[in-house]
Amino acid sequence: MMTDKVRIDTFGANSFNGNNDAFLARQAEFESNVRSYPRKLPLAIAKASGVWITDVENKQYLDCLAGAGTLALGHNHPDVLQSIQNVITSGLPLHTLDLTTPLKDQFSESLLSLLPGQGKEYCLQFTGPSGADAVEAALKLAKKVTGRSGVISFSGGYHGMTHGALAVTGNLSPKEAVNGMMPEVQFMPYPHQYRCPLGLGGEAGVKALTYYFENLINDVESGVRKPAAVILEAVQGEGGVNPAPAEWLQRIRKVTEEHGILLILDEVQAGFARTGKFFAFEHAGIEPDIIVMSKAVGGGLPLAVLGIKKEFDAWSPGHHTGTFRGNQLAMATGLATLKVLTEQNIAGKVAEQGEWLKAQLNEMAKRFPVIGHVRGLGMMIGIEIVKPDQPADHMGSLPADGELSALLQKKCFEAGLILERGGRHGAVLRLLPSLLISNEELAVFLDKFEQALIGAGVKPV
Repeated sequence: MMTDKVRIDTFGANSFNGNNDAFLARQAEFESNVRSYPRKLPLAIAKASGVWITDVENKQYLDCLAGAGTLALGHNHPDVLQSIQNVITSGLPLHTLDLTTPLKDQFSESLLSLLPGQGKEYCLQFTGPSGADAVEAALKLAKKVTGRSGVISFSGGYHGMTHGALAVTGNLSPKEAVNGMMPEVQFMPYPHQYRCPLGLGGEAGVKALTYYFENLINDVESGVRKPAAVILEAVQGEGGVNPAPAEWLQRIRKVTEEHGILLILDEVQAGFARTGKFFAFEHAGIEPDIIVMSKAVGGGLPLAVLGIKKEFDAWSPGHHTGTFRGNQLAMATGLATLKVLTEQNIAGKVAEQGEWLKAQLNEMAKRFPVIGHVRGLGMMIGIEIVKPDQPADHMGSLPADGELSALLQKKCFEAGLILERGGRHGAVLRLLPSLLISNEELAVFLDKFEQALIGAGVKPV
């Protein structure tokens, strides 16, 4: 037990007496075995600002996780904090179910204006406060609209941990011992820049995957009934930072339109300027039928919203509800975040920084060949760690090294750098920092990452 207990009555400076291990030990007492991040990032956070967090032992870390992409403006941005203060002093209720307020009205108008065609063909649905609940609502609505029950999803996709969302998620580990998953979910291969699922690679792989999808829908003996929806991420996040080729996405959009299949784009992690466009699907110039939004849309507080093409708004009143769909504080912080992102052209800044950072990492890969592949868009970048001393496959791809990736995450943490892993075998180190990260802070990242490589015993060539 911790000797200096937390002073929850005052919550002042003395509240943080103790050390990381003591707080982590108490957390293990209080919380379920389901907790995950503390096992990889063993700290107790005392304060945070921008891209920096400080633990209870006063050690600073460069945060390239940012709430798994939730904190688009970083920690405690002054405009976000001021928006909270404004609501608190305004007399507005904090909880309104789906009753409207002037704040909700302003937030809705601002968010809609960012959707394709300035949102003229879309309406909003406020769901429960997680991305998973928004995915559940999208799947239900697609079935209601079409009268069909099937869903096509993609290997490597991540859509949440609730029942339906998990059923359309590619990761098999959380599905273990969970029986009775949502039926009629058909998985298809998703393009991969480094590990083509068809073993072709390059343009040939993309063309074959495009044909494969179209043929499955058109083939009267495919064995797969016409689905209600296709759900995908334009850049897979948890699946290893895999951007979809524009031509592949464009063809999926065309085929789904031709067959009356709703196209659901999950923009929970990739949305809101992270990839250098406001939405990741904009890189392909397509318009989804349903857009799933969460994480950054609430400016750091829980909020999830669907953008639905009005022609598919088939809900009857109250047929998908959620107690906390009227979170006024989240609408205030979301509105403040949208304002900064749009007025300061953060998407343009992020696009330039992402290309620069990928170039720097590719230069680093020449000295450290364990860096097998660098990919991504904007401030959504993946670094795949490989075994360079083992034979490459016929496409030139080296075997993934999940063990070294885990060690590198640990060494990054020790060097004061926080990042996440993902992809097959956990071999991809993932960057999701604040979109306001400076070039100088990106240089700090590169320095700390090189320290971690050397600390992990990786020798430069």
